[in-house]
Amino acid sequence: MALTGRLALVAALGALVCGVFPGPAAFLAVLGVLLLGVVVDVVLAAPVSALALRRSGDTAVRLGGSVSVELVIANPGPRTLRALVRDAWPPSAGASPTRHRVTVPAGERRRLTTSLTPTRRGDRRADRVTVRSFGPLGLAARQGHHEVPWSVRALPPFTSRKHLPSRLARLRELDGRTAVMVRGQGTEFDSLREYVIGDDVRSIDWRATARAADVVVRTWRPERDRQVLIVLDTGRTAAGRVGDAPRLDTAMDAALLLGALAARAGDTVGLLAYDRTVRAQVGGAGRGDLLPGLVQAMAPLEPELVETDVRGMVAAVLARATRRSLVVLFTGLDPATVTEGLLPGLPSLLTRHTVVVAAVADPRVAELAADRSDADAVYGAAAAERARAERRTAAAQLTRRGVTVVDEPPDTLAPAVADAYLALKAAGRL
Repeated sequence: MALTGRLALVAALGALVCGVFPGPAAFLAVLGVLLLGVVVDVVLAAPVSALALRRSGDTAVRLGGSVSVELVIANPGPRTLRALVRDAWPPSAGASPTRHRVTVPAGERRRLTTSLTPTRRGDRRADRVTVRSFGPLGLAARQGHHEVPWSVRALPPFTSRKHLPSRLARLRELDGRTAVMVRGQGTEFDSLREYVIGDDVRSIDWRATARAADVVVRTWRPERDRQVLIVLDTGRTAAGRVGDAPRLDTAMDAALLLGALAARAGDTVGLLAYDRTVRAQVGGAGRGDLLPGLVQAMAPLEPELVETDVRGMVAAVLARATRRSLVVLFTGLDPATVTEGLLPGLPSLLTRHTVVVAAVADPRVAELAADRSDADAVYGAAAAERARAERRTAAAQLTRRGVTVVDEPPDTLAPAVADAYLALKAAGRL
């Protein structure tokens, strides 16, 4: 019988006794019986401190997925445990259920399962386990808690994975696995074939032509084993929300697609997260370990509400990229960020590396700029147009200095960055 049902039964019996035998004596008799029952329950309830608790289960899940964590309760004492167990997790862990009713006979154990569906990226740590142990009558209980540590890491969801097959198909074309061949500065010689109309005459191999009956051209493929360094700006601009997610989360998704694509291309991929100090870094991972390493490093990252130290970031990049590399910087394109931060720090970076700046554009600004429905909307459109103009000016300043700029809304940022990488590879700039 449930606790509320037992209390209701005791109350009903007490009312019946007082009704049949009215007077103070009857009331005191009922109260004495009730107190005796409470004392008996407290004495006979299984002690909470003697319980042994441990956890097992999953330790990682992609954001949006679900995992299970099991809590094992062992009762080594001589009394049966009748308990209400509260397994506390932070709200963002999405725990269900958080309360369990369990009966554990003496010397036995029971297993309780909690399903977790995190709503935020990062580490979700279990709080204390509170056990309320009831006596056999259910009138009173002992209560205590145990610290049973456990952590589940919610990994970035990598929603841009759907764009990977199409970009790999284009990569195979660039790599010479189809009939399409490219020629450009810094590409590697692949093979010889007969000349066809439309081929670049600079690709003609005159020595091979002299030995053959037809004109022969060289085919080329993009160089492999280039170095790609992905840099995440984790300063205050990364905390701004565009749509339902912070800019940092959108940048992470694009970085994962770029990392997977570059690894398939045979390039060496590294990661650096920086604001005023290094927050995370990945380097030297093999192709099979790259994606797991990236998602594990990105998962606990959170934007810091500080201005990014661009000079320190550039120094950190130069220290890690010891040979010519492609540096893809995910940051903001606000005029102040560009003019006061990026532009002064870029020259030393551009002298040694090819630089791509990727930024998350807010589609809401475009919607405001197109709205002319009333007077308030016209003022909003004017402000939006000014913001867009300032953003275009900042992008143009970077482009004039040789930086490739990718400024796209969240839905298209990841494929746009991948396309920029493929374009640089096709042009032989890597």
